[in-house]
Amino acid sequence: MRAHLGRRYRLSASHRLFSESLSDAENQNVYGKCANPHGHGHNYTVEVIVGGEIDNATGMVMDLAQLDGCVSREVLEPFDHANLNTLECFREVVPTTENLVIEIRKRLESTLPRKMTLGVRVEETSNNFFEYYEEPIP
Repeated sequence: MRAHLGRRYRLSASHRLFSESLSDAENQNVYGKCANPHGHGHNYTVEVIVGGEIDNATGMVMDLAQLDGCVSREVLEPFDHANLNTLECFREVVPTTENLVIEIRKRLESTLPRKMTLGVRVEETSNNFFEYYEEPIP
């Protein structure tokens, strides 16, 4: 039998939405106040949803301590209280929340058990959230 479990985490980070391939005026037109040269910050809520077979011995899809360890190592440590623009993973990519959710999923899929489904949802504000789901981890 398959089931899913979800867990929420919180992190704070800043970013500036700005593309080197656009002029200052184009950046302002595309990103508005988010193109502010000084950047701005968010208190993000990150939801990680994993799915898989329920282990007969433990009755769990995954040990929560293992999931917490993966998220702490791969997401919270590198991103919490960071300026996303200064991180290597965003050196050539605009640190939009769309790109953040993709980066988080990519980091987690390399550390979680195979054949699990993995979804990531990042809430940027009370009005904006971003999700990234794919097939089971190969």
